[in-house]
Amino acid sequence: MEHLYDIYKTLIKKVNTSFTRYLMDEINWKSRLIAITGARGTGKTTLMLQRIVLSQKVENSLYASVDNVYFSRHSIIELADSLYKLGIRNLYLDEVHKYKNWSQEIKNIYDSYPDMNIVFSGSSLIDIYKGFGDLSRRVVPYFLNGLSFREYLNFEKGLSLKPLELKSILNHQVDPEPETPLLYFKRYLEKGYYPFYKEDDYVVRLGGVINAVLETDIPKYMDMRPATIDKIKQLLQIIAENVPFKPNYVKIADMIGVSRNTLPDYFSLLEKAGIIVQLRDKTKGIRSLGKVRKIYLSNTNLSYALDGKDINIGTLRETFFINQLKVKHKVYSSGNGDFSSDDKTFEVGGKNKSQKQIKDLKNAYVVKDDIEYGMGNIIPLWHFGLIY
Repeated sequence: MEHLYDIYKTLIKKVNTSFTRYLMDEINWKSRLIAITGARGTGKTTLMLQRIVLSQKVENSLYASVDNVYFSRHSIIELADSLYKLGIRNLYLDEVHKYKNWSQEIKNIYDSYPDMNIVFSGSSLIDIYKGFGDLSRRVVPYFLNGLSFREYLNFEKGLSLKPLELKSILNHQVDPEPETPLLYFKRYLEKGYYPFYKEDDYVVRLGGVINAVLETDIPKYMDMRPATIDKIKQLLQIIAENVPFKPNYVKIADMIGVSRNTLPDYFSLLEKAGIIVQLRDKTKGIRSLGKVRKIYLSNTNLSYALDGKDINIGTLRETFFINQLKVKHKVYSSGNGDFSSDDKTFEVGGKNKSQKQIKDLKNAYVVKDDIEYGMGNIIPLWHFGLIY
C-alpha cells in the first residue's frame, strides 16, 4: 500500500487547481458513494484529484487507479480495510472497470464501513453501466462531458464566464460577452473538446482514444471476436464520412457484411461509449424511444480525427449544437427545423440562413454561425456553448 500512497502524493503535488470543470460544482459531495462516468479523455482523474486538494485533507484521503499492479495481489476491500484502520475515510478509485468484481466489492465497502466515502470513475462507459445493478439505491451517478465552449473560453482567456440557462440565451441575456468569440469558436470546433487539447499531436492522441474504445472497451463488454470489431470500425468510418447519417439498416448491413438486426446494437454501443449521438423523434407513451432520424459524431473534434479531409461546415454546426444542448436538455429531431427541445424548434445554419423553414412556427429560432450578436429569434450558434 505504501507504493500506492507514494503515487498518490506525487499526483497531488502536480495537480493544477486554477481551472476546474463544471461538474465540480454540480456533484453532491456529501453523498457516500459517487460514480463519475464519461467518455475517455474527458478529465475524470483530474476532477477527483482537484476535489481532494480543494476540499479535503490530503492525509485523510487516497486516490488509486485500479489498473495498478497492486490490485493483482490485493483486493479493493483489503485496501479499504487498511485505510480505515489508519483513519482514512475518503477513497477515490479510478479505472474501476479494469477490476473484475469492482461493483460487488464497492458495495461491500459501502455496507461495512458506514463512515467511509467512496468516489469512483471509469473510462469504459459500457462496463460501468453493467455494474450499477449491484449498487442500486446506493450510488449517485454523474456524467462528465468534454469541455464546453464556455469552459474552453475560460481556460484559454482566463475568464470566469458562468453557465447560462437556455431561456437566458434565447432572450439574448449574455453579459458580459467575451472579445473575439468567433476566433476561439473555430479553434474549439477542431481542437478544444477534450481537456488534453493543448498537448502535442492532439489528433493522434484522440485517435488513440477512439481505438481504445473500439479495441478494448466494446470487446470487453460484448466478448466480441476480432472480426466483429472490424465490422464496427467499418461502421464508424461510414458514419464519419456521411454525417449527419440517416440510417438505412438494409444498405449498411450489406456494405459491412452483417445482419440488419445487429446494427441497432452496434449503434447503441458506439453511443454509450461517447463516439456517436443518435437523434430520435420525440414520442410519448409506451414508445419511450422514437425512431432514429439522424446519427452524428459525438463532438466536432471527432470529425477532424476521423474524416479530416472533407469537413462539412453545416455538419459541424449541427454537431456542436446537439453536443452542447443535450447536456442539460432533451434534443429531438424536428419535422420543420433541424432540432426540437423544450417545445421549441431550432434551425441551424450560417449567417445567411433564412427564416423560410420556420416562418409559420411559434417558439422557433434560427441559430446562426459567424455572427457575434443576435436579435429577435436569431441566436448566435456559439451562445449554445455557454449552457454548461
